[in-house]
Amino acid sequence: MDSHQEWTELFREHHWRVDRLFTQPVTCQAVFSCASIVVGWPHSGLGRDQRRYCAIAARIGDSNVTQLPLFGDIVVDVPPTQGIKYAGSKLKLLPHILQMIEKVGAKTVLDGFSGTTRVSQALARRGYTVVCNDVAAWSKVFGTCYLLNKKKREEYQTLIDHLNAVRPMDGWFTQHYGGRPNDGCAIQRDGRKKPWQIHNTRKLDAIRQEIEVLALDPVSKAVVLTSLMLALDRVDSSLGHFAAYLKDWSPRSYGDLVLDIPHVVPSSLPHQVFQRDILDLVPHVAVDLAYFDPPYGSNNEKMPPSRVRYAAYYHVWTSVVLFDKPDLFGKANRRCDTADSVAASAFEEFRRSARGRFIAVEAIEQLIETTPARWTILSYSSGGRATAQELDDVLRRHGRLLDVVEVEYKKNVMAGMKWTHEWTRDAGEANREFLFLLEKRAA
Repeated sequence: MDSHQEWTELFREHHWRVDRLFTQPVTCQAVFSCASIVVGWPHSGLGRDQRRYCAIAARIGDSNVTQLPLFGDIVVDVPPTQGIKYAGSKLKLLPHILQMIEKVGAKTVLDGFSGTTRVSQALARRGYTVVCNDVAAWSKVFGTCYLLNKKKREEYQTLIDHLNAVRPMDGWFTQHYGGRPNDGCAIQRDGRKKPWQIHNTRKLDAIRQEIEVLALDPVSKAVVLTSLMLALDRVDSSLGHFAAYLKDWSPRSYGDLVLDIPHVVPSSLPHQVFQRDILDLVPHVAVDLAYFDPPYGSNNEKMPPSRVRYAAYYHVWTSVVLFDKPDLFGKANRRCDTADSVAASAFEEFRRSARGRFIAVEAIEQLIETTPARWTILSYSSGGRATAQELDDVLRRHGRLLDVVEVEYKKNVMAGMKWTHEWTRDAGEANREFLFLLEKRAA
């Protein structure tokens, strides 16, 4: 096999699109310049075949290829994940998170603010051992479903079919969150908007009651609750959260609530799932790398903190998984335990401390200080309370920055950056998010 054929075979082996790359003889330099059209780089081959590429390149005669940042622009083939609509979703960051972890060779990873667990799911599917944590009860359900499952997906079919067949009933969810069609108007007789149409909350009431009756094992219960949340998310009438609802019914809200089996795969790895305050947990977790995506509060000084706290945004999911029928308040029928006085988080705190620093920044510094992992990946949002300069100082005090990735959501552009003060200038612009890969200093 000549060098040109070997290039072609290797690209095909890794699912690269070669039809546009090899229409005429090309050099290695030209091949890598085409990386922007490439899709689907598997995680397992990234480090394994780097030497092979360079060896082929040397035979072709393009010696400069070994000096190129070969994988700087390559998009990692992200495994499929599932989740509800979520303000903090990391789907666009996943390729870069996976690439950073691959770069340092970590094997065990802590996902400290797991949310819908998309990062944890992707890591587990890539063969990493994952410690998944979030303070939200519904997040623990997702983590248990996707990380702790030992059964084949089809083994849940009978259970899912049984729940889909239950007879609808009026219950707590219908009373508080179900609305009649009203010719497209979601505002009900009580003057309040509702997140679901009544035919779906009646099904929700029946399914949720039946789940309790079945007395399932913890993982099976997490699987069906995950299925229920995903199904509800497909037929809701919201902007993706439950702090406020739409005035007119969304088109999807007319659909029927139907459970599907979540995309679970059996795992033999010793994953762990926690529901704890991250500052209490990190000193006791032994991992190679920690990924932190704190729920940064708004940088608008006049914005009430209740509008940016995740407990307030996703209170209904908590009620779905706990089935505790709590006392409610406000126009959105929020759980009383999501009120500002009881649902506070230091990472969302909008005030400054007596030392003049944002409390959120102090919490981030404490988190980095107490995390025993060698490497830390930190997400930072330009809309957060933490100022760019304060965060820059924190990072420099505690380690060596190996990589920075900037994401500009408005234009949907991703760009790798070397570690300079450039990012602190860009952080002042709206809709930007940064990923920092930090190697901590030895204690």
